[in-house]
Amino acid sequence: MAQVNVKPLADRVLVKPAEVEQKTASGIIIPDTAKEKPMTGEVIAVGCGKKDEPMTVKVGDKILYGKYSGTEINIDGNDYLIMRENDIYAII
Repeated sequence: MAQVNVKPLADRVLVKPAEVEQKTASGIIIPDTAKEKPMTGEVIAVGCGKKDEPMTVKVGDKILYGKYSGTEINIDGNDYLIMRENDIYAII
């Protein structure tokens, strides 16, 4: 798990997206233009939650989130997403 010096605020979560598949199961190489954005990732950091809503996810959880959820950010050359906890569909 990556260590980053970022602390999300309130109900926000920092997520490391899963790697994009380079090939199909049958070995066909997927071109860059046809690759789908990953919808799974690992929680790297979590905020403290809102006053009446404690955080459900914790650091290290594998999650499923919406295709267009979050904001892409780059920290120390690594790509992450920062999103609200309610953009997360499930812990997998």
